[in-house]
Amino acid sequence: MKYENIKEGIFLSRPNRFIAEVLVDGKTERVHVRNTGRLGELMISGSRCILEEGNNPSRKTRYSLTAIEKGGQLVNIDSQIPNAVAAEALENGQISEIGIPQYIKREVKYGSSRFDIYYEKDGRKGFVEVKGVTLDVNSTAMFPDAPTERGTKHIHELVSAKSEGYECSVLFVIQMKGITAFAPNTERDKAFADALKTAYNAGVNVLAYDCVVTEDSILLDKPIEIKL
Repeated sequence: MKYENIKEGIFLSRPNRFIAEVLVDGKTERVHVRNTGRLGELMISGSRCILEEGNNPSRKTRYSLTAIEKGGQLVNIDSQIPNAVAAEALENGQISEIGIPQYIKREVKYGSSRFDIYYEKDGRKGFVEVKGVTLDVNSTAMFPDAPTERGTKHIHELVSAKSEGYECSVLFVIQMKGITAFAPNTERDKAFADALKTAYNAGVNVLAYDCVVTEDSILLDKPIEIKL
């Protein structure tokens, strides 16, 4: 996935969940943060960051924050991008556990949830729920970084769909490189971690892939070891 109209800046502060202050061309700009998670380990004053300039003149903010540099590498923080990254990778056959589907549709309702991807392949039907991951703890990617009742609900719905004959996967899109393993963040959300283990035992695929992140792009790359 590509970004347009990229600008580099220096992160200064985050007054609230939706807004950050960034130094751009010597001027402090209030920019939109495309992620309402905590991101405390990333949003360090003085960090190099990447912005995308909007083209809507009615927007309150000129820029959106898409990535922050940590330890010499960029971490994409855009919570809107993992679904598109996953769909693109699936279409290109990069997710070997699923293969290349003949049909893909995004945002499909099932039960009381809406799964990110529905696919059909060789007569089989399946769902993929995508979760973006930005939290890195000693080279282990962890999700979530804050409690997520909605995420837990999605996992339970995947188990239900699996019991009805659908192929079901939860795909953790790790929005960075330099990761050696993925694990659920039991300390932050035990209910989600327990639900994920239950889903795995019920036959739901638990997948994690890292990403190559540049100033103007993010692409799914390699599978990462799962530690449940």
